[in-house]
Amino acid sequence: MNSRRDHRLNRSALFDGIEEGGIRASSSFASREIDDHDNDKALNSLHDRVNILKRLTGDIHEEAESHNRILDRMGNAMDASRGALSGTVDRFKTVFESKSGRRMVTLVASFLALFLLIYYLTR
Repeated sequence: MNSRRDHRLNRSALFDGIEEGGIRASSSFASREIDDHDNDKALNSLHDRVNILKRLTGDIHEEAESHNRILDRMGNAMDASRGALSGTVDRFKTVFESKSGRRMVTLVASFLALFLLIYYLTR
């Protein structure tokens, strides 16, 4: 949470003193005689703002890269589980296609239901 607040502070510092169309005009900028000191000060201010922007975009890039890696790993895991599930579904289809397989499934399901009923009654 602090990093978000720091980014907001950096952004406010970045755009502090900028209006639409450029830097605010002060009395020294309004006149044609601009001091070198004021130019250096404005240049340093812009340099600081550019550095802040570089840091912000670097952080965004790193976060996007880490999210891409996470999504890639998750996609690989989903592909592996999809393969396992499709194999299981194929086996169930094979079992249900034969009559003896249906009887076996019914027998196993009834034993399981009986086991659960006894378990809950004794509990």
